[in-house]
Amino acid sequence: MLDATTRSGGTATASPRATAAELAVAVPPATTASPATPTGFAARCTRILFSPWSRLSLLVALLAAGACTVLLLEPQRLLTQGWPPQLGGAAAAVVFTAAYGLCTVAFVPRPLLNLAAGALFGSQSGLGVALAGTVLGAGIAFCLGRALGQDALRPLLRGRWLKAVDGQLSRHGFRSMLALRLFPGVPFWAANYCASFSRMGLLPFLLATGLGSIPNTAAYAVAGARASTPTSPAFLIALACIALPALVGVVLAWRKRHRLRQL
Repeated sequence: MLDATTRSGGTATASPRATAAELAVAVPPATTASPATPTGFAARCTRILFSPWSRLSLLVALLAAGACTVLLLEPQRLLTQGWPPQLGGAAAAVVFTAAYGLCTVAFVPRPLLNLAAGALFGSQSGLGVALAGTVLGAGIAFCLGRALGQDALRPLLRGRWLKAVDGQLSRHGFRSMLALRLFPGVPFWAANYCASFSRMGLLPFLLATGLGSIPNTAAYAVAGARASTPTSPAFLIALACIALPALVGVVLAWRKRHRLRQL
């Protein structure tokens, strides 16, 4: 803006205020530079390291290492050689529970571990440590599968069988897992990783595993504790309790065979 001209007809001059305003409009404000996103070699290595397929490869490597370790240690020798004499009482129960959980993650069959629990600790204590090891091993496998394998494997769920299993565990996780634990047929490790790759929650998974594993685990623990007297009523009842759920599972699968073929 210009000041009013003088009465003597002199030329108009710009006021200092107007000049400052024009300069403020003419000069754009300085912009702050945003921090550059790292795109170097370290950033690429980080993306590759934490990619879904890298984590899945790590899961496979861990499981393979665990299986090889079990083959070398041969935990089945507990049934023939017994527990190390330097361990006893509560320490033995804690060590056996931890070993039980790690062995189930490494694909050791649970019936073998349940028999060992009964033979080493008796029926009641064997049931307790076996159930604790069962829940521990299931939780470890679930967390490993959820953290390392779910992101890579979920996009591959395209088959009708895989989609049906994923949908059942995601919508009815507790009920489905409880049925899987009560009626054996699906391997323990397979059920663990199938649940971890679905949208099932950890707490319902652990509750269903603990409750559903009681009958079968108790039968094996009693059989292991009474293995020295195979003609005793307790041993024979335990064998019947082991065979009955398996028979029920076979009958249910036979009745649902038409529905399974449609998947």
